[in-house]
Amino acid sequence: MTTLVPVTYKGGVYRHDEIMDLIDDLGGYIVQKHVMAQDVVLQSFVPRDDIEMIRRIAKPLAGEVTEAPLVGTEIAVVSPSLEIHHLPHISCDVAEYLRRSGAKTNMVGLARGFGKRIANLNDEERDVINEHDLAVYALGNFEECIQQKFPVLRREIHVPIVVTGAPDREALMRVIDPPVEGYVGGVGRIMHRFKRPEELAKLDELVDEVSRVLDARRDALAKDPLSVFPPRLMTIIEEQIHEVSMLTHPTPVTAQMEGLRVKLPYDSYADTVRSLEVAEGVTVGDIADVTPSRMRNYILIRIKPFSETRILV
Repeated sequence: MTTLVPVTYKGGVYRHDEIMDLIDDLGGYIVQKHVMAQDVVLQSFVPRDDIEMIRRIAKPLAGEVTEAPLVGTEIAVVSPSLEIHHLPHISCDVAEYLRRSGAKTNMVGLARGFGKRIANLNDEERDVINEHDLAVYALGNFEECIQQKFPVLRREIHVPIVVTGAPDREALMRVIDPPVEGYVGGVGRIMHRFKRPEELAKLDELVDEVSRVLDARRDALAKDPLSVFPPRLMTIIEEQIHEVSMLTHPTPVTAQMEGLRVKLPYDSYADTVRSLEVAEGVTVGDIADVTPSRMRNYILIRIKPFSETRILV
């Protein structure tokens, strides 16, 4: 089986359709396309053996192809609140930096995440966070506050968690119990956007830590592969449901590691999605659970593993 790896193509609008056709001809998938003035960014999955060929063809077009391990993932950036006293600058910078590395990020500002004694996580916030591939918790400056609040803020969260905070990595590992999947210290609440070299280095460290955690999750999924590759299912939905092309969202269908988020009303389109044919005699309903999302009544698709369906498309 051909191994598809996530990459980002950055270049000019001129002749970028040739790169799109090339990715399609090679059996790859374009997850997202950004057009900004005269520049275009393509986030895609391509065969590992063909990356150098894509780079060679892109060079005369002044295009650049880089590996982007976060493409095809959806990450929640969780802040105790988005009020000014919690200095949400760090959350904004984290979300934007992860987005530049290929991830689709959503900001989650908790309604009752402030205060050591009263901090809480409600059902809707918990469910929204659990719909993502990973959660980055942007916490504060004080070890005692993190130690007392975080067990409540991570209650019943089942996705991998990466914690940031002002204490160093060792201190975070010491005060957080039970442990989480990743830690990035030295990133507390600041009163400005990240601009200095040492601050940008911390964001690079965060991307590396998130990539490490997601790579471990990919390795676990590879032991029991999904019945269909999420970007392939995304292509099928975009081709067969024409209403998707009429949506104004930047990502009308968001690819995740184990499924998709389709930004159409669940009540109106769930049955249509379930009945889509992905192979001869196989529908989406046969290989995936189609459920309502807690995020604006979108459609959430969770693809079943091969061991459960005995189907591999």
